[in-house]
Amino acid sequence: MTLALAAVLLGTTAACGSGPVQTEQDPNAVLEIWVRKPPDSASAATAKTLADAFTESTGIPTTVTAIFEDFETKIQQAAAQQDLPDIVINDTAQLGTMAGQGIVREIDPDQLAGSQDLTPGSWDASRTVDGKTYAVPFSAQSFALFIRKDWREAVGADVPTSWDELQALAEKFTTEDPDGNGSDDTYGYVVPGSTKRGYTSWYYSSFLWSAGGDFLTESGDGYTPVIDSAASVAALQWFQDAACDGTIVPDAPTLETSQAHPLFESGVAGIYLTGPYMMARFDENLGADKYEIVPLPAGPGGQASVLAEGENVYLMAGSANEAGQQKFAEFAVSVEGQTIGMAGDSDGNIVRLPVNSQVAISEVRQDERWQIFDEVYRDSSRYVPIVPEWTPILQNSAEAFNTIIADC
Repeated sequence: MTLALAAVLLGTTAACGSGPVQTEQDPNAVLEIWVRKPPDSASAATAKTLADAFTESTGIPTTVTAIFEDFETKIQQAAAQQDLPDIVINDTAQLGTMAGQGIVREIDPDQLAGSQDLTPGSWDASRTVDGKTYAVPFSAQSFALFIRKDWREAVGADVPTSWDELQALAEKFTTEDPDGNGSDDTYGYVVPGSTKRGYTSWYYSSFLWSAGGDFLTESGDGYTPVIDSAASVAALQWFQDAACDGTIVPDAPTLETSQAHPLFESGVAGIYLTGPYMMARFDENLGADKYEIVPLPAGPGGQASVLAEGENVYLMAGSANEAGQQKFAEFAVSVEGQTIGMAGDSDGNIVRLPVNSQVAISEVRQDERWQIFDEVYRDSSRYVPIVPEWTPILQNSAEAFNTIIADC
């Protein structure tokens, strides 16, 4: 990036013999909000409802743009065209990349109304390696096992409480015709193992950590790779064996999440580690009585250590309404904003687990299964390491893991 472009992205212009000049401010300027959601989805509609409620509360006008495909690429294109939106709601894992590029504003949590009500863990996911805060937490989530309950009962197995029992269940699903159709056409695990957006590593990280392995370990002021440790290698061997013995769906190395979801609900495979956002869809397309949700059992490392992630509100650089940006962030994390974003028990949620400690899930959602994910998040989850930029590590490791499961 050129110095001139960097200056524009930071909301400044170089002035001879003077300090940076801020973009001219207009407290009534429309806030342009981008969300990473399919444009015609219920979640995109919820984002619009949240923005409308904010406008009604503050009088600040908003527009919402929902983009799903190539979301990060479109942000980069907007940056290059010096036409960034005012607000972006995006993955916590994008924090280091966006902060490093200078396209987001630094946040002072002490100046944010309601900041004291946000959970400490969510704030951790909004800080970069230098300890600075470049986002406001908005939503949290973790993952659990979706298991075909009817298949498990058909093969006479109990709910798995260890990795050995989990693997045994996957093998039964693969070999014992759990759907009773007389054909050898079922598998154990659904795995979105494509390298796109680093899906292989994104999915596999929970298993790697639970096995006692890791990508990196803290060393002095930085990190050292430990993907070649004994625990990491053993976990990768398990992953490859599951792919090669047929308990993982055959096309796993090419599957994105949108292609993986139907394999569970249509009866191709019976075990899927995924998020709470899939419950409404699977209830409708499969039936809530056909599957169950259980935490990932403790692995060889002695515990379950499941990926935690979520989304942040990013205040983009160069906005003409910085005061409005902050007000939107404050509204989004308020009890009202979080409640709107949770969208009850519908599949329109844009807040999976609330980051505001004053919001009780049981008062917003009747579906008690959400409590499983809340417990996993609070008791046995972890975010990716706080490094200057996680994306290249995610992508490079995904390509390596993908090669391993694709080559027996």
